[in-house]
Amino acid sequence: MQISGILICIGMVICLPRMGSSAHEAGVNSDTTIISSIKNEKLQWLTLAEAEAKNASQKKAIIIDLYTDWCGWCKVMDKNTYTNKDVIQYIENNFYPVKINAETREPLSWRGKQYQYNTNYKVHDYAILLTGGQLSYPSTVILPADGSTPQVIPGYLKTDDMELILKYFGEGHYGKTPFEAYRKEFTGTWK
Repeated sequence: MQISGILICIGMVICLPRMGSSAHEAGVNSDTTIISSIKNEKLQWLTLAEAEAKNASQKKAIIIDLYTDWCGWCKVMDKNTYTNKDVIQYIENNFYPVKINAETREPLSWRGKQYQYNTNYKVHDYAILLTGGQLSYPSTVILPADGSTPQVIPGYLKTDDMELILKYFGEGHYGKTPFEAYRKEFTGTWK
């Protein structure tokens, strides 16, 4: 009983919602630039509209960090993974990075279609679309450059996990090499 009580307390601390500011309620992280502790490098997050516009002129996969304000592991991933210099450099060279609050109440537009906050599910319809209704936070969503089905990787990704995912998509293995075969042959170098 004592262990389950401790786990419940820890879970509540991790999952307690932060008191939202208007920027958070609008689905925009109040500071969409994550500053790296190494060499002060920054990952420049785009809005979904900006990524779509850039993708129209130069095709690249889009990586979406799907998060919520109350998600403790989302904050850990922001602090530990998205501040890694190798992650930042690789994403900026090979992807259009987008950060979306799954609970934003602001409308989002993608490929000419408008998506709204869904009051029945208390989550944005675009988050439901991206994840096929299998909501989990954080989720890393890759929108392949060829416009094929979004690929969702649920859960916290450490730097070495992120390297595997980014290089699988960024080096053109997606759709050509089965992921498990790629994983078996992959040797990571990021720390």
